[in-house]
Amino acid sequence: MNQRYPSALLENAVNELSSLPGVGRKTALRLALYMLRRDLSYTENFASALVALRRDVKYCAVCHNICDDELCSICANPNRDHSLVCVVENVREVMAIENTGQFRGVYHVLGGIISPMDGIGPGDLRIDSLVNRVAEGGVREVILALSTTMEGDTTNFFIYRKLSGYDVRISVLARGVSVGDEIEYADEVTLGRSIINRTEFKLTNEG
Repeated sequence: MNQRYPSALLENAVNELSSLPGVGRKTALRLALYMLRRDLSYTENFASALVALRRDVKYCAVCHNICDDELCSICANPNRDHSLVCVVENVREVMAIENTGQFRGVYHVLGGIISPMDGIGPGDLRIDSLVNRVAEGGVREVILALSTTMEGDTTNFFIYRKLSGYDVRISVLARGVSVGDEIEYADEVTLGRSIINRTEFKLTNEG
């Protein structure tokens, strides 16, 4: 049974809010009614923040992390170890690893993982720019910190093959992160230990 709304404006707001991931129509209606109860300035500030996010956010020219300037604060920090590059799927993984306080290197955000079922191939990811970073020199180790799923392992292997001709150590997270786990949902202690106890990629795959 379709929900009947007393206002077309309310229905439009619910339609837009329910298009967000994980937000059903009941939740969208509750959010819309909540905004109606708040001062107009609250909704204006809320909307302005979203418009500014979409219009003004930038992506780091080096690692592709979200930032406000040409370089993200991590790549611009001279105290980070720029010879140690941690490869992650998206920005959420950067945030998760940073919260562990165990990693002092820099990152490379792929923007996804290889997933033929979803129509995502190597050319859809930022793998070439990673290879270019390694080819330019100065990188001694690449840590493959992708989720321990079939898609993550496929992406790990593809990157390993692309980098195998360079003088660079390639490692993966220790299996403190369980097989099938998403990196962003791992607790900070487990994730931190997985980074510290990382292992050589070649050894883990050739047994």
